[in-house]
This record gives sequence, C-alpha cells and structure tokens, in this order.
Amino acid sequence: MSVWPILLLLLAQTSIPADVLTAYEPGHTTIMVEGAEATFPYRLYSPEEASAEDPLPLVIFLHGMGEMGDDNKKQLKRLPTQMLTEPHLMRHKAFVLAPQCTDGFWSPISRRGGGSLDDRQPTPSMQAVIKKIRELAQNTAIDRSRIYVTGLSMGGFGSWDLAARHPDWFAAVVPICGGGSAATAETLAESDLPIWNFHGDRDSVVDIKYSRRIVNAIRDAGGQVGHTELRGIGHNAWNIAYGPHGGMEWMFAQRRPEPAEIETNKEMIGAPSKN
Repeated sequence: MSVWPILLLLLAQTSIPADVLTAYEPGHTTIMVEGAEATFPYRLYSPEEASAEDPLPLVIFLHGMGEMGDDNKKQLKRLPTQMLTEPHLMRHKAFVLAPQCTDGFWSPISRRGGGSLDDRQPTPSMQAVIKKIRELAQNTAIDRSRIYVTGLSMGGFGSWDLAARHPDWFAAVVPICGGGSAATAETLAESDLPIWNFHGDRDSVVDIKYSRRIVNAIRDAGGQVGHTELRGIGHNAWNIAYGPHGGMEWMFAQRRPEPAEIETNKEMIGAPSKN
C-alpha cells in the first residue's frame, strides 16, 4: 500500500489562523516556462520593526507535498504559522517568504532516485523562488547576512537543492526529512555553509537513507554538516526540528561574515553555483 495518500491526509490536517493569513501578504512571481509566462504564488510576512537602519533576517520556507497547489494559503501551515504564534519563534523577528509549489517538485532530485544537478535547470517552482529571493535581497530592510532556508519533506529536498545552487546566499540551511544529490557534496563542502539536517529514523515516507547519502557525501568531501536522527520518529520530524528544542535557535544564531551579493537580474542556470 502506498504511503503517499496517508502523507497527504496528515499534511492537510492543520488549519491556518485567520490573523496569520492576514499577516502574510499574498503575491505572485512570473517567470517564463517553455516560452510562455507562468505565475507562482507566495506569501510574505514583513515585520513592522524592519528598517534599513535595523535590517532583519529573511527565512525561506519550502513546504511539503500536502501543501502543493495554487490557493496561496496551504503553504502557511507549520513554520510560517509558528513564527507568529509560538513564543520560542515569535521572539525572532524576521521576514518570512512562503512560496507555493504548484505542481511537480521543488527539486529535480527526489526520493525516487539519486542523480545529479549537472545540466539540470531548477524546476519551474524553484525558478520562481530564486527570482523572488533576488528581488527581496534588494530590500534594504532585509539583512543579507542572515538569509535562511528550511523545508520539510518535498521542501527538505528543495532546501538541499537551493543550498547547492546558491551556497553563497545563505547563512544557514535546515532541511527536514528530505535528501539531496551526492553530486553536490563537493560544492556544499567547499562552501562551508552551515547545515543542520533532521530526519526521523522511522520515516516510512522518505527513507532516512536519502538524508544519510548527502550527509555522508559532504563529510567524505571534507565538509561539516549537522545531522540529527530522531529515534522512533516517523515522517513528522518537523515537530521537533521547529519545536523549542530543535534547530531554530541555532539557525537564527548563524550569520554570514559579509552580506550575500545577490544580483537582481541574472540568467537562470541549471548546475549548482560555486560563486
């Protein structure tokens, strides 16, 4: 029996408070896909306290398969809602970008196989995310030395993908119950990008081997990466990773030595970036 219907039901059960929905401004990013314009939804939370004199971090959250669609609401489940409702996260004032994957995947690398990012364009949904990050990086109220990426399940794969393409953009990455391409290990190892990966050892949806594969490859390449295997935990490792004793305090403590240089208009490339 396939576990995916169970996963979709599990991921669809969390409701979004009305005040959270109001706090996140809706928008769409337009890109060209196969010669035609395509739009991809996102929500953005912008703290009132942010200013050019006192810039705040940007958190990019990549949702799981259960939040896929175009309603521009479901992707606010979990971390985006927690950032505004749970005390251990509310104290970290930050911009939060919550894009929505309309179809396909965040990453061309999935649990169905390994493969390489070489010569592969980012998926259309990821291209929209990259474009939006480029736009937001020009906002002087955002601290470009504190841009973070995290995601769960399908978004865990997406977090690894985005980190490998642009390791020079981010201060830290927290992938949860996903996996990445071992072919990107050298890029990530050389970048010294702080990464803390979480995965439940009883995960029956995305096998923990997909996390172990990329973590071990980075270490074999001479890099350092945090990796927590949650004993007895299934697919919902995000409950611990985003909880009071998870990885968020560590994530917000990370800062790049210099602000990331993110150009507004640059041709999309497929292979992971080393620049």
